Amino acid sequence: MPNYSDPIDILLNALSEPVRRRIVERLARGPCSVSGLTEVAPISLPAVMQHLGVLEEAKLIVSEKVGRVRTVSLKPGALKDLEHWAAAQSRPWERKLDHLDAYLKETKEEE
Repeated sequence: MPNYSDPIDILLNALSEPVRRRIVERLARGPCSVSGLTEVAPISLPAVMQHLGVLEEAKLIVSEKVGRVRTVSLKPGALKDLEHWAAAQSRPWERKLDHLDAYLKETKEEE
């Protein structure tokens, strides 16, 4: 597996796997036990643990063990870096579209 060092690369790598996205979607509804996460996809408990390791490395989730039960939850604000990155990528295109819109309106008025 490639060695990602940029936080955005780590996040995108973690979310590139459909099972991990389903886990994140499930955790967005609230905390869940590790064994409960086996219901998001037909995979084994060890496979869930591996996916959780990737999500934890990406700082998307946190886990807590109480007694014999490990509960996992989505880390608050975990996707903020990704949101900021996506917004920064869309700004230049929005400006271009705004210019195009203004040009088309100007052209229409001239006709």
